[in-house]
Amino acid sequence: MTNWTDRLNSIWRALPFAGPEKPLVTVIEMTGVIGEIGAGRKGLTLKKLEKPIADAFKPKGVKAVVLAINSPGGSPVQSRLIFSAVRREAKEKDVPVLAFIEDAGASGGYILALAGDEIYADESSIVGSIGVISGGFGFHEAIGRLGVERRVYTAGENKSQLDPFQPEDPEDVARLKDMLNELHQQFIALVKERRGDKLSEDETLFSGRFWSGAMAVEKGLVDGTAQFGDFLRDRFGKDVKIKRISQEKGSLLKLLFSGGAQSPSESPALVDAEELAAAGERRALWARIGL
Repeated sequence: MTNWTDRLNSIWRALPFAGPEKPLVTVIEMTGVIGEIGAGRKGLTLKKLEKPIADAFKPKGVKAVVLAINSPGGSPVQSRLIFSAVRREAKEKDVPVLAFIEDAGASGGYILALAGDEIYADESSIVGSIGVISGGFGFHEAIGRLGVERRVYTAGENKSQLDPFQPEDPEDVARLKDMLNELHQQFIALVKERRGDKLSEDETLFSGRFWSGAMAVEKGLVDGTAQFGDFLRDRFGKDVKIKRISQEKGSLLKLLFSGGAQSPSESPALVDAEELAAAGERRALWARIGL
């Protein structure tokens, strides 16, 4: 079925008084921790961004798609899924992608930026943190003092590994570190694939350190310092049309049944406790980069 909006636009452009069409650039906002966290399932995921990504590449004649990124990282899987979705659309539609880092493009947030053919940041942006981290707590001494007995039954010798209520097992820790090292090498490979010979020879580049936007230019992690409004007007002209693609807002019923709002069967205390823990996790991710 013909898209009536496209047909009307074509008719309008054909009129003698319509004037030249303004260049169009679409913007996808990618703000927040990556992955579903908390009772409200907040965070950036492929499920939430898949439609905005498709919509950003859809307009005929779009000059570029901008990724406006402000993220301290989060789920490595969701980071890669979002990255792949952007690159797939860019290849299919043959449209350039420009990534602009705002406050932060760190860890998984930098993976999102790697989806850009060019990457820019503010001079004061936080960029990098090319590493992998896993954290938790140990409660075995606390429950011992409280007189609590831990009872766990498993099938599979490694099923209860890294149990926070049991003392650490060196073999479990070694296996975890092996997995983290594997994920780190995957991250490094992606950075080298996307940035190539732009990268500096700095031996700390893949150490998990992060830098200001100005220093990230020297490291080759970004192509320059710029703010996308001024940058787009310089590249595409002062009449460039900038269209922001918003994430779809769900209905009340959709939120209720998807976990986005509290259902009648949920305990308010349970929801509040879960959200409090999620807020702490989000705060910890931002705190790791000093924000």
